[in-house]
Amino acid sequence: MQSGGGARGSRADQADQRRAELLEAARKVVLERGLAGTRVADIAKATNVSGGLIHYHFATKDDLITEMLRSTTESEIQRLREIVDGPGSAVERLDSVLRLCIPATRDDQGWILWLDAWAVGVREEHVRTILLEFEGAWIEILREVITQGVTLGEFACDDPQGAAERLDGMLDGLAIRYTLDAGNMSRSRLLHHARVAAAREVGLDPSVFPAAEAS
Repeated sequence: MQSGGGARGSRADQADQRRAELLEAARKVVLERGLAGTRVADIAKATNVSGGLIHYHFATKDDLITEMLRSTTESEIQRLREIVDGPGSAVERLDSVLRLCIPATRDDQGWILWLDAWAVGVREEHVRTILLEFEGAWIEILREVITQGVTLGEFACDDPQGAAERLDGMLDGLAIRYTLDAGNMSRSRLLHHARVAAAREVGLDPSVFPAAEAS
């Protein structure tokens, strides 16, 4: 016979699983329809549940979208954190961070989501809050990698925070151009620009980075 505590635990697990399913469905619908064009009814249809069930887990659409964006940012920051805390030289870790933080392809779903969020975040505070949290965490990751390199004697940089902020702004701009297919911006060219800028910020020659792949 299952104890009361066990039953409560099972219900909590089921609720967590249902929330996770709704968050994933919300992400897919947003990628298809855009943040502004997504309705709770669209997510309910995609998951074959009622709108009432969604509102049982998330009081409002804004709550659902906020939680979906936060879940996505936490996953991406965790991947970056694993690089920072992992093996390799400071140059190798910096290069891995740069590679992870630029679009893998022009239709990179993660970047498309963030481009949409930036546009909506101008007017929607709940989206803007998540974006600022994500930008802050990403800049902190860059700052930490650069600081590690300085401590190890691999980098020369007297302002890791400023260097991280400059790299962040440059990478965002170039990634937007690449995603929108503006001009002759291939992924290999984007990565080259990122490496040149990063090398200048930490007092190295860009040749310390591996050759960029063709794309």
